[in-house]
Amino acid sequence: MPQPLTYPGVYIEEVSSGVRTITGVATSIALFIGWAPRGRIDRAVRIASFADYERLFDGLDQRTKLGHAVKQFFDNGGSDAYIVRLADPVATPSSAVIGDLTITASSPGAWGDGYAARTTRRPAPDDARFALDVLDTNNGNAVVESFQNLSMDPGDQRFAESVINDRSAFVTVKAPVNNTPADTTQPLGGGLDGAVLAPGGAPFHTALGKVFGIGSITDRIDLFNLVCVPGETDSNTLALLQGECRKRRAFLIADADQNATVALLNAGAPTALTSNSDAPNSAIYFPWVRAPDPLQQGALADFAPCGFVAGVFARTDASRGVWKAPAGSEATLNGASGLSITMSDAENGQLNPLGINCLRTLPVYGNVVWGARTLHGQNDRGSEWKYVPVRRMALFLEESLYRGTQWVVFEPNDEPLWAQIRLNIGAFMQGLFRQSAFQGRTPKEAYFVKCDCETTTQADINLGVVNIFVGFAPLKPAEFVVIRLQQMAGDIPT
Repeated sequence: MPQPLTYPGVYIEEVSSGVRTITGVATSIALFIGWAPRGRIDRAVRIASFADYERLFDGLDQRTKLGHAVKQFFDNGGSDAYIVRLADPVATPSSAVIGDLTITASSPGAWGDGYAARTTRRPAPDDARFALDVLDTNNGNAVVESFQNLSMDPGDQRFAESVINDRSAFVTVKAPVNNTPADTTQPLGGGLDGAVLAPGGAPFHTALGKVFGIGSITDRIDLFNLVCVPGETDSNTLALLQGECRKRRAFLIADADQNATVALLNAGAPTALTSNSDAPNSAIYFPWVRAPDPLQQGALADFAPCGFVAGVFARTDASRGVWKAPAGSEATLNGASGLSITMSDAENGQLNPLGINCLRTLPVYGNVVWGARTLHGQNDRGSEWKYVPVRRMALFLEESLYRGTQWVVFEPNDEPLWAQIRLNIGAFMQGLFRQSAFQGRTPKEAYFVKCDCETTTQADINLGVVNIFVGFAPLKPAEFVVIRLQQMAGDIPT
């Protein structure tokens, strides 16, 4: 509102420009799901390096490929990921009792049996307070956490439960009575892993099904873009994942079966995945990758490709943009020594038209991703979402515009608002155009933003609806490069 004019003079007023910058969302935050020996099971944990995974989930474990896939993601260019740990329902945490203080490992599993708790009272007259140290018994009783000046009084600011349970990465405590524990060291015990949940089994699928849905673990994640369940090849489970990716504007990187061959895939093995209406939000990669296994003294082992490929996605997004196909001579698989199946061009030519992305070993370039089609990328289908970069570019635009236009809600629905919408979305699209994210020589050829009385009729206004149409001309990968050579006949006199 303008200020009232009460005296002769000059008045200064700041007028809003109407510009609300739309920022593009991240495009390569990965979500890894699988069994791990340690870690929270009630939430997704965000990590920024494999060192974080080692600290929170116990690192590599021969019983699961989850840790290897996470390591391969970061080795290939990934920088941001969420981990969802699956565990057997019978898994129980390790625990110990010191006086009236119960110390319990922060998550279920036998991992907690490798730790101990030590309590130390302070000297009189402060002997109502104590210190609690968490010791790593597998590493010479090294202190991994220490909490000082604790109290067993619930009314005290240093009440043990309040201080430890919100901060410790190793334990939680229960202090039911106001009775300070004596000086002692007590090992934690009784932890139980339960069954190892391996992809393909019914317990794994049951646990995986609980990850999604309203109020579930993934529903509490603000944003994730890439979904990897290392080693999961069950068509029904992957169909579930495809549907969840469609809801969250994410992209599923699926693994072909470890025992799959070119002949089996050519005979229609992944048909159930390609027929799903949610298939555009997913891609499948074949074959598995051979790489040194640190748990077997560097001996070569086969690994699911999703971790490698997700890292390539992240590296390509960072260096070229989400509109660049994560494939080609630059899409090398760091850390790979080879592939479980070495394919020929002819074999690649059988699978590519079926929407199956191949990993290839090429002279000079080494092991690379050599395909960029979604699971709706079959030649016979003719889908508009045939290519991975086109689909992921659309998902990027959808999420960015969804978040960047929240300010529109409850604004007066008329031409001034529509003009602001065109201004802000147009500025965002123009920025992408300057980064060569679209086809076309001019902005008019590359994109359009329409929001006016034609898109939003009076009936829409009466219903409280504003319609915004945004179109873009996607860059499609040069999948087939044709070079025509002609031999010159020379200067023949006539």
